[in-house]
Formats: sequence, structure tokens, C-alpha cells
Amino acid sequence: MARDEPSAAAVDVADGDSPSSSPTLTRLREALAALSEAFESGDTASSDAAAAAVAEILSPSDADASAALSEQMLREVHAFLSRPSSNQMAIDALSLELPKPVAKLGARMGNCRDIARAIIEFFASNCSPRDMLCILCEALDTPVAFNGSAYLVILLDGLASTLTLIQRRHIEQVKVVLPAILRVMHANLSEYDGEHRMSTVDLFSAALRIGNAIQEMCKTMVNHRKEELCSILGLYALQNIALVSSESKHQNILSTCGSVVLQYSKFLMFCGFTYLGLLTGNDVTSTTTKLSKEDDNFLDCFSSAMDGASLVVVWTSMHDDMSKYAGAEFESALKEVQDNCIRKWEAINMFRYVLSSVNYSWAIKSHSLDLLLTLVDDKCSEETNDHVDFPYSTQIFATLKAIERVMIAAPDTLMRKKAFSALKRVISAVPSTQRFDILQALIENSMFPSLTAILLDLVKNEVSRESRRADQVNGSDRSQDAGESPPWASQVLELVELILRPPEGGPPCLRDHSEEVLSALNLLRLILIIDSRGSRSAKMLRDEKIRAVYSEWLIPLRLIITGIQSELEKGGGEDENQMLCLLNPVQFVLHRCIELVEEKK
Repeated sequence: MARDEPSAAAVDVADGDSPSSSPTLTRLREALAALSEAFESGDTASSDAAAAAVAEILSPSDADASAALSEQMLREVHAFLSRPSSNQMAIDALSLELPKPVAKLGARMGNCRDIARAIIEFFASNCSPRDMLCILCEALDTPVAFNGSAYLVILLDGLASTLTLIQRRHIEQVKVVLPAILRVMHANLSEYDGEHRMSTVDLFSAALRIGNAIQEMCKTMVNHRKEELCSILGLYALQNIALVSSESKHQNILSTCGSVVLQYSKFLMFCGFTYLGLLTGNDVTSTTTKLSKEDDNFLDCFSSAMDGASLVVVWTSMHDDMSKYAGAEFESALKEVQDNCIRKWEAINMFRYVLSSVNYSWAIKSHSLDLLLTLVDDKCSEETNDHVDFPYSTQIFATLKAIERVMIAAPDTLMRKKAFSALKRVISAVPSTQRFDILQALIENSMFPSLTAILLDLVKNEVSRESRRADQVNGSDRSQDAGESPPWASQVLELVELILRPPEGGPPCLRDHSEEVLSALNLLRLILIIDSRGSRSAKMLRDEKIRAVYSEWLIPLRLIITGIQSELEKGGGEDENQMLCLLNPVQFVLHRCIELVEEKK
């Protein structure tokens, strides 16, 4: 066609012809007839060209084809395929060429979608299922500018129909299909804006039908093959639950997302997953371990399975239908976790996946914190200290960092307070032998002065608690430990030095870090007071350290404060007065620390 020559479809519209008498339909009928004739005559050389010609006619630009013409073209193709006299080789040739253009036309309005589905299902029923899986997966990766979600839904429905027709090597075929499906769903969901979110529900419903097809496969299998396919279906469900939950940030479909999650969670129960295994993550771990022995790369498409496991638990607590479906099993799993220290820590650490992610709504994160708070209590701390071997430090650090993110970024005060309560409870439940290590790691990795100040206050509380505990030991214990610094003393002093004498040199920048400086000084003051009591902790600050604290930490800081105050008093503006108000408590605690040090000198 010449560059400036209008297309046949455009001429149809311009001339006002009815779709049934349009030149485009005439060309389509002629192309289908030529295809049939080529195969009947054994002219294989021209058959491929004839099939390509049909596909080209069915691929007008978005501006050229009206919905009515699209519908009529699809009806013409479906009528051709349905004739008893249709040549099987012609059908096979069209199955290679038509899924993409048919799905694109089907994405238009009117009855186009139903007819497009019927055409693709005809190919699935009358052509090689294995070939159709490859053809449809390839079509999934084709970008579509107009109504892309409807295009994908049509293809996913075709894949679901095709999967049910697979007779052998079920697992191998599923391993080909699922990565393609999840890849394209993730890519397309990230492109949808808020106005088209209901289209995502249709997409998840179509993906659900893929799960239904795999479930039917499972019912026909036995022994370890059935177990393997059920494991794959379970991970597929968890990955989709994570994707669905990422859409729940949009309030207009929050309730609908919960209903979709419920349908996916039914796959989990069919596959042998339990609420206890989801709470602790053990079901996901055991499943991925078994599957990794077969094909480790295949598991990459289930990268959010752990998120999904935690999200099932959260949705069950926040969605009425989910809660009703879970029934007593969910409450029983919660109680079992609460009564077992090791499982409790496994469950606590599972929440890091949801709390650390930017993909999930604040409503989901708020319910995650509620569940976390129900799991962590004073009994947890006592039980944990009874376990000498506590292999969860790395996971706990990640969980606490996730809670910190909520404290910093949550949009409302109540949720930030809830996150802070969770942070304190989890830290207090860590074994006393590792608690200061965790706090030190959090402070050293803190990027926000206000957060650092909060963490230093928690250290101060721990120091006070450890000091009281030391004072309560019996006489034999006290005499045995006389003259020894407590094991956490050096760590605490390192943290104070980190703030008052930063590694980059010089005293701290008070304009930006007054909160953490005040907290560090309060912590130092507590240490000096404990040190002056002559208790078990009296050896925390030896003479050499006392001189360093005085000359390298406190005196330089006093000089800086004095200089800043002089400058601010000269300005006298509102900003200067605000800064003076921030410095006053710092100066007060600093002078008290200097007094305590001078008393020891």
C-alpha cells in the first residue's frame, strides 16, 4: 500500500458501508478461500503466504478498524474454522498466525471478546496443545497499546483451556507457561494508572483460571509428580497473592482484592499449605527446597512467594470472608505460634517481607503490625533467654529495619506510634546476650538523626535494666564479678563516642543532629551515675577513659555550643530562637555530665 493511500478499513468507514459488505471483509473471505484451496491442492509453497495474508487483514491499525468491523471479521474467521469441510492443515496454519491479531481485535468493545475467545479455544481444541502453549506464550510478550489487559485476558483464557488438554509431561509444560504469565502480569500491572485498576481484577481472575487448570491436572496425577505439581501451584498462588496485594493501595478495589486473594488461598489449602506453615514461612521454605533440586532457575518467577505467605495471614486477619474461610484453623495456628518460642521468632521475622516493601498499602502494613504485637509479649523475652542457641540475629535485624521504615514513612501518627511499640517489643524479646549487638547495628546503620535518638534512648533503657539486674544478684555472684565491667559496657561507650566524636572527625553538627546528641549525652549521664554508685558496674569508666571522655568528647562540645549560642543571640530572629530552644536541653545535660566527670577526677 502506498504511504498516502488510505487503508481498506478506513475506506469502509469513510464510505459508510455496512461491515458485512465492506471491501475488507471481501478481502478476508478471499484470503481464507485461497488458503483452503492451497492446502486442498497440495500447494504448500503458497499456503504460508495465504495464512500470513489472513493475519495481515486482521491486523488493522487502531484508528482504522471500528468495533463493528472487528466483530464481523472475527465472526468470518470463526465461521470458516467451524465448517465441517475445513482443512486441518489450514487450521494448523492459522493457529500459528492468528492468536495475536485475534486477541487484539477481541480487546475491542462489543461482542469481540467472546468471539475471540471462541476462536482461540477452537485452536486449543483442534490443534496440538503443546504447540498452542508455545504460540500463546509468545503472543503474551507482544506489547499492545490499546486495552492491553483485555488482550492478555483473552490469551490467558486460551492458555487455561489448552492446559486442561495436555495429556503428558504436565509439569514440564507448566514450567514453560508460568514464568511467561507471571512476567507479563508484573510488567503490565506496573503500567496501569489509577483509572484502569478494575482491569487488573479481570487480569487476576484470568490468572486464577490458569490455577484452576493446574489444579485439575493435579487431580489426575499421583505420588511425587502430584506433590511436585501441587508445590508449583502453591507458589504460583502465593506469587499472585503478592501481586494482588500490591494493587490494594488503591482504595476503590481494596475489597475486591480481598475476594481475589480468598480464591487464590483456596489453592494453598488444596496443595497442603497450612496457616501454621504460612505464619512461620516453613511451608514456603520446604516447598522451594524440594523444587530447587529439580530446577533452581524456575523458582525465580516466584520471588515474592514469602511476601505472599505473610500476606495470606494479614488478609485473613483484615478481611471478613478470609477470616470465615480460615475458621478455627487460623486461631489455632496463632496460638501454637504464641506457645512456641522458636516458631514465634520465625513468624515475627516473616513480617519483614511486607513491612519493608513499598508495594503494599498502609492498611496491610497496619494489620501486619497488629499481628506482630499479638505475637510479642513479655513471656517471649523470658522464653528466648532460655535458649542458648539463637540463630535469628540476621533476620531480626532485617525485621527491625523494616519496622523502622514504617516509623519513618507512615502517613499518620497512630501508625508511627504502633510501629514504635512493635520495635520496642521485638528488641526487648531479643536475648539479653544479643540485644546490645542488635541495637548497635541499628544505630550504626541509621540514616536519620531522630531515629538514632530514639534508638539511643532504647539503649539507655537497656542499660538501666541491666544495672538493676546486676544490683539484684546475690552476694556470691557479686563477689565473683567484682572489678569486672559488664559485657555490654564497651559497646555502649562506643555508641556514645560515635555521636559525640563522629568518625569523620570533630564534634557533631548540632544544627542537624541535636536530637541524637541529647540522647547520647543522656546515655552518658546514666553511665556516669551508675559508675558513681560503686555497684557491680563501677569499673565501666577507668581513669584513662574518664580523661578521654572529658577532654575529647565533652569539652570540645561545650566550646561548640558556646560559640553557636553567641552567634544565635546576635541574630535574634525566629529561626535563631528556635535553635536556642533546641540547644538548651543539650547544654543542661552536657554540664551535668561534666560535673559528674569532674567529681571522678
